[in-house]
Amino acid sequence: MRRRGPVFEKGNGWIRLCELVMFPLTQLLGRPKFEGLEHLAIPGPVLAVGNHISQLDPVYTAVYLRKSGRIPHIMAKASLFRIPVLGRIFAGTGMIPVERGGGKGQIGLDAAIAALAAGQMVFIYPDGTVTRDPDQWPMRPRPGVAALALSGDMPVVPVVHWGTERVFVPYTKKGFHPLPRTDIRVVAGPPIDLSEYRGRPVDSRLVRDVSIVIQTAVRDLLGQVRGETPPVEFYDQKKAERLQARATADAAGDPGAALPGAGASRTGSPAPGAGDAHPER
Repeated sequence: MRRRGPVFEKGNGWIRLCELVMFPLTQLLGRPKFEGLEHLAIPGPVLAVGNHISQLDPVYTAVYLRKSGRIPHIMAKASLFRIPVLGRIFAGTGMIPVERGGGKGQIGLDAAIAALAAGQMVFIYPDGTVTRDPDQWPMRPRPGVAALALSGDMPVVPVVHWGTERVFVPYTKKGFHPLPRTDIRVVAGPPIDLSEYRGRPVDSRLVRDVSIVIQTAVRDLLGQVRGETPPVEFYDQKKAERLQARATADAAGDPGAALPGAGASRTGSPAPGAGDAHPER
């Protein structure tokens, strides 16, 4: 546990319990390689944003952010808070529940905005879920990340994970492979420059542009960590589902199966401010 440096926030009993369990757990499940902590070890509000490639990510996210000296307030789906014991731990450590659907997501966003206003660190996965991109690149971001970034003038720091997808393979029934142990890298980059967008009236176009700028920074940092060139366009899960529905209907011989939006399941990453050719979906 890092106790020296620019900042150290003392945790409560729940935080200390998680440190006792999760710090050794990250060593057991892999060989963690943590880089760029200096971008997070700063006082005041910080919005950290990260890619999501495995259900194991939150374990390494929490330990990595805690090693900066800060107490991370990680946004997670509200259903996890209803799991006995686990939900109590999540609430006790200051995690922020986010409801999905029905317009209830704003409650979680408001709680995160309040945490940032109080000078705390908040973490969000802009995808909102484990990526469905076949090559495990970040997907088209949801607008919540931009709403948080535009709520105040705080650093927005990209954080990427790579290696967790080999230990806990997502969307498979037998995806847990802790052996042989593998390197798990968690890397933070410098804050994203959003000066061009701050102070402007917040509307749907600005939210779209800022969410794309943030997710592009995450994608590009991941490309550096992977040593690969990332795709220009983001994978669009909704579009992929429409294409799959059309393919299924076509295979069944339904002549009226044509759906709008046919084509590749990646969507363009429009230059910020470039018209409304790519509205949020």
